[in-house]
Amino acid sequence: MKKSILLIAAVLLFTTNIYSNGVTIVNASTGVYFKLLSSYVTVNVEGQISITKAVLEYRNTMPTDTVTKFAFPLPDGASATNLRWLVSGVWRQAVISPNPQDTTLPGGPMNTNLRTHLGTTPLFFGIPQSVKKDSLLTVEVTYVQLLPYSFGNVNYLYPNDYHLIQTAILSMQSIEFRINSQRTIDSLILQSPHPLTSYYNTGDSGYIQSVLTESQASQNYRIKYSLNLNQLGLYAYSTRLPNAQIPDTLGGFFTFIAEPDPGSTQQTIRKVFTLIIDRSGSMSGIKMTQAKQAATFIVQNLNEGDKFNLVDFDDVITGFRNYHTPYTSQTRDSAITYINNLYARNLTNISGAFGFAVPQFLTSNDSTANIIIFLTDGQPTAGITGTTQLLTYVQNLMVAAETNIYLYCFGIGSDVNTQLLTPLGSQNRGLTEYLGNDEIYSRISNFYLKIRNPVLLSPTVSFNPSNVLEVYPNPLPNLYKGQQMIVSGRYLQPGPVTVTLSGKAFNQNVTYQYTFNRIDSANVRYQFLTKIWAKQKIDNLLIQYYSLNPNSPEALAIKAQIVWLSVNYGVMSPFTQFSGGITYINREGNADELNIPGNYKLAGNYPNPFNPSTTIKIIVNKAVFKIVYLRVYNITGKLISEIPIMISGKGIYKVPWKANTNAKTEAASGIYFYTIDFGDEILIGRMMLIK
Repeated sequence: MKKSILLIAAVLLFTTNIYSNGVTIVNASTGVYFKLLSSYVTVNVEGQISITKAVLEYRNTMPTDTVTKFAFPLPDGASATNLRWLVSGVWRQAVISPNPQDTTLPGGPMNTNLRTHLGTTPLFFGIPQSVKKDSLLTVEVTYVQLLPYSFGNVNYLYPNDYHLIQTAILSMQSIEFRINSQRTIDSLILQSPHPLTSYYNTGDSGYIQSVLTESQASQNYRIKYSLNLNQLGLYAYSTRLPNAQIPDTLGGFFTFIAEPDPGSTQQTIRKVFTLIIDRSGSMSGIKMTQAKQAATFIVQNLNEGDKFNLVDFDDVITGFRNYHTPYTSQTRDSAITYINNLYARNLTNISGAFGFAVPQFLTSNDSTANIIIFLTDGQPTAGITGTTQLLTYVQNLMVAAETNIYLYCFGIGSDVNTQLLTPLGSQNRGLTEYLGNDEIYSRISNFYLKIRNPVLLSPTVSFNPSNVLEVYPNPLPNLYKGQQMIVSGRYLQPGPVTVTLSGKAFNQNVTYQYTFNRIDSANVRYQFLTKIWAKQKIDNLLIQYYSLNPNSPEALAIKAQIVWLSVNYGVMSPFTQFSGGITYINREGNADELNIPGNYKLAGNYPNPFNPSTTIKIIVNKAVFKIVYLRVYNITGKLISEIPIMISGKGIYKVPWKANTNAKTEAASGIYFYTIDFGDEILIGRMMLIK
């Protein structure tokens, strides 16, 4: 009986590339930037979930007032959640808008150093204001990240190395790293060669501080901590925010981190393993060398009882064997000799490689972990070359194999077909990662060590009581020895809940049960759970999106969901960007003025008439935490100005309007109407500009 194909979004691996501090770019081609003066980094970690805030201070050393674009090298797997900047003494808050990032840079294409520095997943933001010559610009960026974990060890890296951009010294570099953990922290180490200014580890919390003055930023911050391996199980976090603070009515948020204890005598599931290696002409040089090194490492670290094969391709398909061969010292040595003789040449026939490799799994069954690792650096140029047709072809091969096969794809370099590789992994119970040319060996060998010993295959999760919804990832990833599953969801009612993880091991049903409590109040420490849930839901929707024609109604509907989540939960996505700016408004709290009927009151604007600016006064008598919009219309009803305002609870807010339009021109004399839209109520006012 043929097995139905499940979509598995494997999240067992979260890797981090080595990049560096944000850059304020004046000319990307010639390498002209504002000078970085200082870097202040704060990191708060709960278990293995980190929130990083970097405050970077720059000076405009140009001879004139200058407009700049900020670019920050986000680590792989991280999601930006906040960006604000300080210029001319005023803090402004960026908002997430429903448009893809504007990646154009002043001065044209990036030079080599800048491109290397920013890596594969940079964040871009154009500072709207011109920065006066010899004045300061401060940028604060915040991002959330699921830290890489393996056998109790967790690694944190912040990209502080700035030498490719600037060799001048910084007046200050500092990092404060705080961790809280429900598992005992056995060790906490600052691995990078920065001075250790302050340190403690109490077992359930830890702290590292490093402060460095008058020094070049030439080293990344590296911190490692180890969690007790005798305390495996399920660790959960929950919070329930007031409805006014969230854009839906789905209730509370939870995240749990599960690592079942397989027991000291628990066997691992045997593997049937195939490594598919692209040896087309574009793989020549360091890529081919590292691919061969990675293949050798994998072959040397298979387990006794595994079966394996190697498939290599250009426009001709060859293999170590025509079948999966048992792993022995003899087959290991023969395979290594085979790998050493590989070389790059000719075209890229991806369909031929899968047509050779997948049917060999017909003799396998679900009592083994059936795994394909696929390495490629380019576009298909032979065989089936159309993306949709190739995806369909591989999926049909997987169905015909009549067993569960887990496919992990690694795209190498900058010319890979992401529209092919991303769904290729996700549609076939695996994942896809993208590597630099010189990190093939390290990334793939580390990845293989993580999946070497599978413990639970095709897991499912259930809850009792069942008032839990919107659980992600969906479906769940496989579980491996020394690895974890991170799951987020929503709940309607608080109280204890029993979590049941079920799956297969050695073709036998395996079940793990845990209980945790869902709280009925807002836990300030766990406010990040909203971001984690939104991030995991966005990741799940992206898997579906990339499997469709991007212009189809289904894909457009999914894209709209992603944009809505991104904008309303403040988590960046491929379809959104930071833009515009909110001026921070100081709240006042006059008790008499706050004692108003209703939730909101417009207290007019002063002066009125005005020239050149006026201040609009709003009274908020409700626990509202959201962005609202001041919109100004001319006498004909045309919208001429829109200003986002951050509302953070009850208070009196004073919003200045300097008679500037969205087109960055000065408004003309006349009568203007303005509205403030709270979503559930709109305030309307009238004012006059006289010049």
